[in-house]
Amino acid sequence: MKEVKSMTKKTFGVIGVCGANGNLIARILEERGYDVIGTDLSSAEKCRFSKSLEGYDMELYYGETPDEFFEKSDYIVPPASLSKKSAIFKKIDKSLFELEDVIDNFHTEKPVFGITGTNGKTTTTTLLKKIAYDNGIEPAEHNLEKMQGNAEYIPILQSRLHGDVAILEVGTFGVPGTVKRIVECAEIQAGLITNITPDHLDSLGSFMDYAHVKGEFIGELNSKQLIVNGQDPTIMGLLREYDFNGDLITFGIDWMPESVNSKECVCGREIKVKEIISGCGYYFCPCGITTPQVDYIATNIDLKNRRFDLHTPDEKLEVQMSIDGLHNVYNVTGVIIAAHEFLKLPYDKILESVATFTGVEGRMEKVAEINSTEIYVDYAHNPAGVQTVLDQFEKLFGDFTCVITVSSESGHDGDLAIFNNALEYAKYVVPASAASQKIACELIRDDSSLTEKILFDHVDDFVKKGTLGASYDEVREGIEKALTMDCGLIVAIGEAATKFKSCVDDL
Repeated sequence: MKEVKSMTKKTFGVIGVCGANGNLIARILEERGYDVIGTDLSSAEKCRFSKSLEGYDMELYYGETPDEFFEKSDYIVPPASLSKKSAIFKKIDKSLFELEDVIDNFHTEKPVFGITGTNGKTTTTTLLKKIAYDNGIEPAEHNLEKMQGNAEYIPILQSRLHGDVAILEVGTFGVPGTVKRIVECAEIQAGLITNITPDHLDSLGSFMDYAHVKGEFIGELNSKQLIVNGQDPTIMGLLREYDFNGDLITFGIDWMPESVNSKECVCGREIKVKEIISGCGYYFCPCGITTPQVDYIATNIDLKNRRFDLHTPDEKLEVQMSIDGLHNVYNVTGVIIAAHEFLKLPYDKILESVATFTGVEGRMEKVAEINSTEIYVDYAHNPAGVQTVLDQFEKLFGDFTCVITVSSESGHDGDLAIFNNALEYAKYVVPASAASQKIACELIRDDSSLTEKILFDHVDDFVKKGTLGASYDEVREGIEKALTMDCGLIVAIGEAATKFKSCVDDL
């Protein structure tokens, strides 16, 4: 490891400032008082993250890396992906200062809070940041435009940027060790787990394999503070498996279960869960995992008026939301606890912020109304997330047409589960993604009566990118097809629906 203290010259040349890591490293170095020169093969016009560099005093070279860049730099910061055989690497004749050197030399120097889970992470993170801002506390922001930034090295580098606190969304691409590395290297001191439901099964193979990747969060925070959804048996099972001995705070909601489904316990048994939302509710396993008496409980929930009472260990709070859905009662409850425990804010200040939070772009977001038909998009892209969101739409609005733009990260089984959830809750289903079209073809082949409910006429050959399962034109065509049905509401689900929501302007 290179130590900054031993360096007498302090000009860093950062290669790849239009990439996420290079951009963040350049900003970290300048915020710590070093001179920074940046370069990138992208032009200034095509630099994806150029806006986040505005306001920094950096000399930037776009489109090429001239000899002058190397002459002015005392140390070169190359991208981790840069091949040592590349032409630009061969031009480096100065000492290297690499990604790991940045992590080792520059620490967070602020309180750091992490939020993980399968669903609800972004809403929870965004609301907690809003509460911080509203109360004069500035969170560190990566400011990478249109980048969720919850995995790889982004949270780790984000925690080192300017701010009073760091509030980090911790995700995973289904790779063991990812969450462990983020918690350790971002120096997270406390955290919240929303839920753990099946996802990334294509890369991990089984639900429990995926659960244990999320469980790394518990293992790394074992003696610290954790706020968890106590009505999720997977979370409670992992807490026991990791022998968690820190400050544990549990929360849940008082609601009549509407279905009973199976969920694998950490002991290997299939247990019955009386579900409030997908994968969470009331449960008992012979191994001893059972629904606890939670520390914070939401009661008297009025979804129509977006109100509920929250019983804390000390008092009862009256909570007014500006967002919809039972799943958001869980999200808001977890955030209230985090704001009180981690940000040390009084409840009255927290509740003021909660009441004015109108949600996250792409989450139960109304994007248009065409001929009296309301059109919503939602980012839900895994079976549990889709089930929860569509269940809430049905509760709140009644009949709707569902446009599926998803390609599940759990492959065919995930695509099938998502489609079946759409069939259960929607009046009509429009498969817009190639993956959902293939499922529709299979289902209709086995049961021709489904042609009355599924608006299906072809299978395209779109190649998915992660969960992006459809193109702009396919999302537009799917919504256009949904507009022909006798429903006053269209719900388009998936990453493509949120990314290409502007397609409604064509309609």
